[in-house]
Amino acid sequence: MATMATVGEKLLAPVDSRHLRPCAGARCPHHRKPPAGEKQPHVPQGSWARGRVLRAIDPALTYSAAFAPSTVANLGPGFDLLGCAVEGRGDTVAAKPFELAGGAKSLEDRVVIESIEGDQGRLTLESKNNCAGIAAIETLRLIESECGALGKGAGVSLQLEKGLPLGSGLGSSAASAAAAAMATNVLFGSPLPKAKLVEAGIVSEAAVSGYHADNIAPAFLGGFVLVKSTKPLILEPLECPSDLWFVVVTPVFEAPTKEMRAVLPKEISMQLHIENTGACGELLLGIVQGNVKDIGHGLSSDTIVEPARAPLIPGFSAVKANAIEAGALGCTISGAGPTAVAVVESKEDGRAVLAAMKEAFTNEGNLEIQYADVVKLCKTGAKTV
Repeated sequence: MATMATVGEKLLAPVDSRHLRPCAGARCPHHRKPPAGEKQPHVPQGSWARGRVLRAIDPALTYSAAFAPSTVANLGPGFDLLGCAVEGRGDTVAAKPFELAGGAKSLEDRVVIESIEGDQGRLTLESKNNCAGIAAIETLRLIESECGALGKGAGVSLQLEKGLPLGSGLGSSAASAAAAAMATNVLFGSPLPKAKLVEAGIVSEAAVSGYHADNIAPAFLGGFVLVKSTKPLILEPLECPSDLWFVVVTPVFEAPTKEMRAVLPKEISMQLHIENTGACGELLLGIVQGNVKDIGHGLSSDTIVEPARAPLIPGFSAVKANAIEAGALGCTISGAGPTAVAVVESKEDGRAVLAAMKEAFTNEGNLEIQYADVVKLCKTGAKTV
């Protein structure tokens, strides 16, 4: 059932109600009446806190951890407005409380990154400049605005385990942000619903790769998510009634999002606009109707973004041709690339397509393969582990 969810001054609407976890009210560890005679603290105006008496919020657990999956953004013609989560690899963040001696001067002081694994030493441990750190900071900001002031010395220590390569087109930064936000929220007793955390994640994404939600929304919510608007932020989870399989192949080649955005055309012809809109319509109808063939054909019919980016990914044209010839229903670039993603009807079909795509990247693109798999749509999104 769809539910309207207020996010600050923004809206997430409609959002599937299974993703919303309202405050537990009197059972919430942060919501209780003060002792007789004690002055009542300030009650914030957030939708989860209004009408409640709140006390300083400290971590409710001694440890929490969350996993966020990889995501496929754009899906061909759905540039910046459509994405989905897929099973397989992802990022994991563990969170533990720590006490700030003398209290915190800012929210940035409350988040430290203790360690990062799987990044080959490329990511900073400075929380305000790391996508996981930024997401944790913004989660604390949301907790304060919606639920009440944090305890004077309450802090969060993060450990990030990168399961996704950087610049791969699989939503690496979004996975780190979603896992960090969720782990932080759970550490403090889950005062915010899952859908609310998207706002923390999009702030992190904006700092790293631009203000767009087609990775971060499905990283949190799972499944397919349509970004109906970014200002205000309005998301529409899309139920796909069919089982769906993706072939994902990532070569050893980095395609930074900012660089891949720079090659996109500033203007397009009316004819290209019409063709791309039709392809996107076919893709959306295929998703909600569970028509896998329409999903594949729509995904494979981008007339604007893929043609601009494909020449920058060695061997991609051959990869797409090989995928279709081997039985794929469609193939395109995942996000900004270099990952190629194809849609197939079954895991068995996927194995033949996988081999064909790997061969093309190797022989035509002269690239090694760092990840390749046949995976299903991930319907859960970020989760505790």
